Amino acid sequence: MNTLKLENQLVVTRSREESEAFGEAFARSLPIGSVVAMYGDLGAGKTVIARGFARGLGISEAVSSPTYTIVQEYDIPGGNRFYHLDLYRIADEHAALGFGVDEFLSDPEAWTLLEWPIRIKGILPPEVITLTIEKVGDEERHIRLEFPENMDK
Repeated sequence: MNTLKLENQLVVTRSREESEAFGEAFARSLPIGSVVAMYGDLGAGKTVIARGFARGLGISEAVSSPTYTIVQEYDIPGGNRFYHLDLYRIADEHAALGFGVDEFLSDPEAWTLLEWPIRIKGILPPEVITLTIEKVGDEERHIRLEFPENMDK
């Protein structure tokens, strides 16, 4: 899987490796400035996909969940950035604005992945891409991609 079509679709993965490969292909397909809201229960595989996403952008360092730091920032070869945010511990939009979440959501020189975006649903940009992960079995995941109508693909 090298790249993905940027259209609403359902992708089924059957292993952690396939989920990472999906994340890698997804990243290679998205234009810079993209914001992706990832929905899924605890243990659904959001961080696994984020790891693949980072690899797809050319990041070779280890990618971990920013659960306690809230934001992980990565430099991408060529000068751009990748922001990985885990908003699980954020109470609401006001708390998120307090630490500057709006800067991550509007950076035209970066890709932004959001875990637990429900915490800031009222301030998500209209062009946000939605990725929903459903854990079907021990390894199988159903990943639904939804793109905004106004997105240039």
